[in-house]
Amino acid sequence: MSNQKPTAPWKSKLHEIIYEADTPAGKLFDVALLFVILLSIVLVMLESVDYIGTTYFNIFDTLEWVITLLFTLEYIARIVCVKNPKAYIFSFYGIIDLLSTIPKYLSLFIIGSHSLIAIRALRLLRVFRILKLTRFIGESTNFGRALKRSRVKIAVFLSFVLVLSVILGTIMYLVEGNKDSGFTSIPRSVYWAIVTLTTVGYGDIAPVSSLGQFIASLIMILGYGIIAIPTGIVTSEMTKSQRNKIPKNTQSCTNCMASYHTDDAEFCHKCGELLNHE
Repeated sequence: MSNQKPTAPWKSKLHEIIYEADTPAGKLFDVALLFVILLSIVLVMLESVDYIGTTYFNIFDTLEWVITLLFTLEYIARIVCVKNPKAYIFSFYGIIDLLSTIPKYLSLFIIGSHSLIAIRALRLLRVFRILKLTRFIGESTNFGRALKRSRVKIAVFLSFVLVLSVILGTIMYLVEGNKDSGFTSIPRSVYWAIVTLTTVGYGDIAPVSSLGQFIASLIMILGYGIIAIPTGIVTSEMTKSQRNKIPKNTQSCTNCMASYHTDDAEFCHKCGELLNHE
């Protein structure tokens, strides 16, 4: 039998609104929150423009204080409506929320800290919950696992690319080294080879001889094929993990803050806490 203490009704309702996006109230709250975050970011960007920042300083300052107070109240509400406040405070979103709130207060004591408000852009990650893109969040988890499983293959591939860059860079140095083309050393030529293989092409170094241009053309074509290889490796691993895909929602545990429980889950998959259900 469980000895868990029941959560006060108002706390359960507040938790449902603030932490979950599967209900109309929760979605409305998150949409409003994102709007305020975007407004705050726009204000910071506009304020950095000298003419606009000077002309409308008082308006920007007032709006920023209003937004900061709203975020402060939201941060407090998030702590109040969970059974284990530390789980939220030290979570990824908890730290981001705190860092997004304190810059305006710090600006009263530390000059220049106001610009840190731009860190609020990280809070836009909540858009995944609002748009019910939890399946893509799950995909990002699968992507991370696929990368981990593919790390040996990718490491071997990157080692091959590095060796190939050294060889190609040395060849280009031998071909273009005596000409006024920028290939002044092997390291600089290797740098050019890497830039060319990755199809970045800054254009700061370019071959001038016919042979050098021919070799460069081959390297450019080779670059397109090389870019596709690691993508194929990771995609193969992700395809394997798709077979075990389980539908999940935005249900959040009031005790440990764990999210993305299965649709039919009654208890938290991490701590066993009873989940809120209507």
